[in-house]
Formats: sequence, C-alpha cells, structure tokens
Amino acid sequence: MAKHLALAFSLCLLVLFHGCLASRRQTQFSQQNECMLNRIQAREPDNRIETEAGRIESWDYNQDDFQCAGVAVQKITIENNGLHLPSYVNTPRLVYVVRGMGHLGMVLPGCPETFEETEQSVEEQRQSQGQQGRRQQIIRREGQMGQQGQQESYDQLDRHQKVRRVREGDVIAIPAGVTCWSYNDANEPLVFVSLLDMSNQHNQLDRIPRRFYLAGNPQDEFTQQGQSPRIRRQQGKSRHQMQGNNNNVFSGFDTQLLADALNIDQQTAQQLQGMNDNRPQIVRVQGRLDFIQPPESMREERQIQGTQMQGQQGQYEENGMEELFCHMKMRQNIGRPTMADVFSPQAGRISTLNAFTMPILRRLRLSAERGFFYNNAIYSPHWNLNAHEVYYVIRGSARVQVVNDNGDCILDDQVRQGQLFIVPQNHAVLQKAMSNGYEYIAFKTQDNAMINTMAGRTSVLRSLPDVVLANAYQMDRQQARNLKYNRQEIVALSSSRSAAMPQKS
Repeated sequence: MAKHLALAFSLCLLVLFHGCLASRRQTQFSQQNECMLNRIQAREPDNRIETEAGRIESWDYNQDDFQCAGVAVQKITIENNGLHLPSYVNTPRLVYVVRGMGHLGMVLPGCPETFEETEQSVEEQRQSQGQQGRRQQIIRREGQMGQQGQQESYDQLDRHQKVRRVREGDVIAIPAGVTCWSYNDANEPLVFVSLLDMSNQHNQLDRIPRRFYLAGNPQDEFTQQGQSPRIRRQQGKSRHQMQGNNNNVFSGFDTQLLADALNIDQQTAQQLQGMNDNRPQIVRVQGRLDFIQPPESMREERQIQGTQMQGQQGQYEENGMEELFCHMKMRQNIGRPTMADVFSPQAGRISTLNAFTMPILRRLRLSAERGFFYNNAIYSPHWNLNAHEVYYVIRGSARVQVVNDNGDCILDDQVRQGQLFIVPQNHAVLQKAMSNGYEYIAFKTQDNAMINTMAGRTSVLRSLPDVVLANAYQMDRQQARNLKYNRQEIVALSSSRSAAMPQKS
C-alpha cells in the first residue's frame, strides 16, 4: 500500500514539474515573440491629461516595441507653483529633468527624518520673512489626545526626509514602491521624462504600469488604449461610487477604520480620502510651498553658521538602515559639458550614468545616457549587448535607422524634438544629427549596459584581422585595412560629408 502511495505521489510531482516547466517555456516563448519586430516608429505621446497646474503625457505601452522592451514612458510638465501629488508606482523608475528646476521629495521607508527645524531657526525665519520669504514654520495642530477625546492645541517643529533640488540635466533613480512628490518654485515649467521598467524583477505584478496616488482625485494615466483597465479600479468600483468616485489609495478604506488607525477624527479622514476634492494629479499651491531645505550657497550657510555657533544641532535616532539605503546617492547631473565621458570637438559629447557612478542603479538594474551631437555628426553605428534602449529627443533632430537580425531596416525616419523611439537589444542602430543638431536622453534596461560599435577605433571591424575582413567581404587586404583604419574617433564621429544623409523617399 505504501509503495502505491509513493508511486502516486511521485507521478503527481512529475506531472506538476512538467506542467510548470511547460508554462515557463510558454511564457518565455511568448516574451521572445514580443521582440519579433517588423517595424518600429518614432512616436509622440498618445495620451494627455490636463490639470490645473500642468499636464501628464504618456506613450501607449501596448505597442509591440514597448512590450518588447517591457517599459512605459511618461512626460510630466509642472507649471509655476504646481505640486505633483505624492504617489508611487509598481516599478523602478529613472527620471530625467528635461527643462527647468524645482524640488523633488522621496520617502524611503525606514529612513530617519534628517531635515528638521529648530526654535532658533524659526525665529530667524520670522525676522527675515519680509526679505526672503518663510521656508520654515511652526505647524499648529489640534489633535485628539487620549481615550477621552480631549482636544489640545500644541506647537510642533516640523521634520521630514530629504528634499532634493533638481534642475535640467539631472537623472533621479526611484526604487519601486517609493513615494515621490515634486514642486516647481521657478518661473518656467519643470519638465520630467520618466521611464518605468515593467519587466524589472522588483515588479511582482503584471506588465501593466500602475501609479498609486496618496492624495487628490487623479485621472488614470495609463489606460487610454482601453485594453487593460487597472485591476484596483475594478476591485474598488463599488466603494468609489459610494465615496464620490475618489481614486487615491486612502479612499478605498472605511472612513472610521482609517480614523482609528491614524488617531484622527472622521472629518480629517474624509479629507485624506478626498471626499470633496476634485483636483487631479498636479495641483496649484495657494501662496508658496514652505518646507525645510538647506542653504543654496556657501555664503548663506556661513551666515547661518555664524549665528548658530551656540545653538544645538537637531538630533535623530539611527535605525541601522542609513548606510545601506537611506544615504545612497539618488541624483546625478549628466547634462553639463563637464560630465562628458566621450567628447569630440568636431562631433559632440556623450555622458553615461551606470552602477559604477551611481550604485543605487545596481539595485534598480537601470542606466542612462545623455547625448549632444553637433550639426551632421554621427553616433557610431552600434548594438546594445545586454539591454534595450529607449531614446527621447530633447532638442534638434536626427536621421535614425534600426536593423534587426534579418537585416531588415525596421526604423528609417527623421526623429525630432518630443519624439521617442526604442532600440531592442542587439538591434543595430545608426544615428546622424541634422543641421540643427541632436540632443537626447536614453534609458537602458541594465545597470551596466554595454555597446559594441561598428565604426571607429574600438569597433568590431577594427578588432578583426584584415584577412578575415577581406574574405568576408570579398575585398583585397588593402581595402580591408582602409576599412579598419579610416576612422580614428571612438563613438562620436564627425561627418565625412557636409550634407546630411539622403532623406527617406
């Protein structure tokens, strides 16, 4: 009897193993088929949401090239005095500041509140309020204290996690599930381009981008295609109808339970849920947004230090996480010319950002590249060894061609400012700037993405013996040597002709 049970159990395990293996192979085959691309297009945003203080634009992530790369992309524009409400997404993100300057706050779980005000700093801010504006304030609250519900007013000095000053050229790395908000205190629009890596191992959901807002009544940013409605909307449909169809995360909870959990009254809980709040994702701040921030110059810092020599610095408790995560570098500017990794006076420059220069990217498995090419300059034809690449054109235009494994040109177009195109892994790409130059930001789906060039001093042709080239391309050895050594540049190539590439007919 025991032998029969053991045999039956073994057969069940065998069937289960083969079933799982077949399912995994089918999934892998399905994902591989997503990259059997016959055509790629340079695309402009497919969806646009207007808000009271900005707009959110997104590309259709259901398109074949986006599905192959496993990414979604957004462009977020925040107008003067606009606040993009706190939210988090189910994937790691790389954000590039295309234009403007402002502030970005990131809430890292378990990390201390390292920005805090003191009574002395508050008093100084009050005295200088007429000239510099108030950056810090005493928050006056009325809380429900104790089981008797006695109301007591008290003064509390504010403290919060680090707020980063961001400006054009910055790349910001944001882990999956980390809450983020941004604010524009400048006179010009603040423009972000954001890559969401849906195929990343840190996304344990499906390949549908989801943004979870903690405030407001946001419109859905990703379902303009009508193919994959957000699951949480379906699950909470009846509750949203009961509570005014609010869409922030707090709105899904029972009001009384939420009030008990936060030790607040029901009215405050309803405000969290946005019962009467019809504002979408980006709201306009009344007055100015004041929060704690360090001095923006050494001179200002010395002045503060001189008046606080006798004061006590704020203290916070350590929690053991700081050295590993809380203090990791999250922002790096790659837009300045001094940050160039490749530079040619005749062709332009390229700046790269990877896990070696920004270790948090190793955790996110993402990297970025900023290119600035002069008139008619050429980005050496190349392929990415281990990553997909998503290009967003910041300024200018370029002629771009992408070739697949069959030798078919699946993209042959002139890309221009505001457009986006994807180059799948191992697909060869050739880019030539037009007469107005060419600037781009490229996001890559590996933390240490590598390319293999097809022209220039470090190219694959340069590394092959001349006799191999001669026999491979049916040419004599002198022609092969000319092919190898005609280009002395590495990646940024000057044009051998003053005219641009022939236009697509």
